[in-house]
Amino acid sequence: MERNNFPKMLKMLSAPNTPAGVIGPNALTQFLDPIDRQCGPDVRKTLLKTASIAALPDMSGLIPEGPVARFHQAVRRTLPHFAEQLCRQAGTGTADYVLQHRIPKPAQFVLRHLPPPVSAKLLAKAIARNAWTFSGSGQFQISSKDPLVLKLFDNPLIAGEVSQAPICFWNTAVFERLYQVLVNPAARVKETSCMACGDPSCDFEVTFR
Repeated sequence: MERNNFPKMLKMLSAPNTPAGVIGPNALTQFLDPIDRQCGPDVRKTLLKTASIAALPDMSGLIPEGPVARFHQAVRRTLPHFAEQLCRQAGTGTADYVLQHRIPKPAQFVLRHLPPPVSAKLLAKAIARNAWTFSGSGQFQISSKDPLVLKLFDNPLIAGEVSQAPICFWNTAVFERLYQVLVNPAARVKETSCMACGDPSCDFEVTFR
């Protein structure tokens, strides 16, 4: 496969004319199994009720970001000792869903076989084209080349939150899993700034150990 065909594949991943204020359903559904395993179905039902979610999405399209944000906040507030682990498991599950259902296999093949610096930049562009799936009404930017930094402004999943340390564990896990599978297994993603800490954006630094 010719490398110059890859930009066409990136266009296949885009979602033009996406309504504002919606997000991918995996931002909610990928939490359910980890919560059931870790805390039990009763806790899962309580969290859904707290977030005023009466029915689960059917995975056929995007869903309003508001209930999803309330659910993320309920997880952090109700299960402070388990929240990071649950968010990371849900983020990893989200990335695996994207790999299985959203990124064409030929594009994945090309990414894995390009030089990592080139692959990392191309993946960042693909993520930017699909930012609505994880950022909702937030704004996504690619900030730096070395190290690569993914920036998220107005992340709705942490709106109104206040924390002494970054709390975007779900986003971090999504990015890290994608980079580990498609670029380099040694990829690590760290949230270096967070709006919950008073920073202007949530910044995710991508490195390769």
